[in-house]
Amino acid sequence: MRFGMGVPKTLAERRETRIPMEVGVQITGHPALPGTETTFTENVSARGARVLSSRRWRTGDRLTIATLTGSFKAVARVAYCQLVPEAGFAVGLEFLEPSAGWVVADMPAA
Repeated sequence: MRFGMGVPKTLAERRETRIPMEVGVQITGHPALPGTETTFTENVSARGARVLSSRRWRTGDRLTIATLTGSFKAVARVAYCQLVPEAGFAVGLEFLEPSAGWVVADMPAA
């Protein structure tokens, strides 16, 4: 697979609905560029989010994401990274080890 370019799942393959929502977050853990990046989400779900980043990420990279309010922190896996002209990269994240307090609660099984 090419560097940083994964293929996002189609809406039909997703297990949950993404909600368009801007949430201020910090992401850390880029393997080549240390430091914390302050950014925001484009959409969210109970199990992940799509964030904008100035950095190119590789599919499978692990990072830490935390809300600016400090109410949520999680280890996440990069599901995909897409170039967004004049905006950087859109990065799909899957939460692996979430703490309580994300903006969308996990829905109970029916």
